[in-house]
Amino acid sequence: MKGLVVFYSKTGNARWVAQIIATQVGGDICEVFENRRSRILDLLKTELNSVRGKEAKLKSTRRSLADYDLIIVGTPVWANRPTPAIIKYLQKNNLTGKNVAVFFTQGNKKPQAIEETKALMPKSNYLGELAVVNPLANKDESEKQIIEWCKKLYG
Repeated sequence: MKGLVVFYSKTGNARWVAQIIATQVGGDICEVFENRRSRILDLLKTELNSVRGKEAKLKSTRRSLADYDLIIVGTPVWANRPTPAIIKYLQKNNLTGKNVAVFFTQGNKKPQAIEETKALMPKSNYLGELAVVNPLANKDESEKQIIEWCKKLYG
């Protein structure tokens, strides 16, 4: 299977996890970016939009999902939800028939974002999810967890 890791990262946690996953599965990476204004306003607005459930405005990506058999989607968990950027990305892209897995980065609780994220990919072949708690603060432990999960994707 040819894999693509699609992710959104504001603090670098999801980016770090995505890079390890892409290396493990031999896949490509596609970072999702929002159209932004100023740094301070961006931070406040993005997180407020997450709480309110408002959608993000995305910059276009250069990867075609048609070229991949496995799509791994990564998102931080904000207000118990996937980020607005990933919600919008999944709404705009058809994953019908694709093998799909999801990873979440979060503080210290199990994400309640799983069901909402799965609902955005109703006709995909859902392979499972990974929740990584504070990956940059726990690099060694997180990397082991990620590698084991990647092995199960191809098991």
